Amino acid sequence: MPAASVGEREIRAALNDLGVEHEIVDCDPALADTVAFCAAYGYQAEDSANTIIVIGKTDPPRYAACVVLATTRLDVNRVVRNRFGAKKASFASGDQTQEITGMMIGGVTPFGLPADLPIWVDSRVVARQRLLFGGGSRSCKVVGPPQLLTEQAIVEVVEGLAFVPEV
Repeated sequence: MPAASVGEREIRAALNDLGVEHEIVDCDPALADTVAFCAAYGYQAEDSANTIIVIGKTDPPRYAACVVLATTRLDVNRVVRNRFGAKKASFASGDQTQEITGMMIGGVTPFGLPADLPIWVDSRVVARQRLLFGGGSRSCKVVGPPQLLTEQAIVEVVEGLAFVPEV
């Protein structure tokens, strides 16, 4: 998969093309990680959707973007691996994520991704009324309804993609 070159302008254009009302919220890049952002800006982790790039260890490797609530954990070892049809699957490294998406961890968004990168969304995400997404950089976030995801043709909602961790 070739490296992506995605900037805030392309992400905002992709969002506007969806025709779904949303808001861009600026933030301090040092506070871009979900827990820090929610604490500093008054958002709830239950409404925060993290976009995680995963790799299926096939030949050639296969990639996908997974969107899960911050209060859940992506089931890489079972669900993601099975969806890839691979013996192994893993989280992409920060460098791999940046190469594939053009975005840094802490700012990865499900908008403006390469057209050949599948987007798998845990069903809990689309059940929320309002969501907080990465904005494509560590300096902003996107806030809007789950229709921001479901209006994208490449998005597939997956039951059980994530699980609630035991406390």
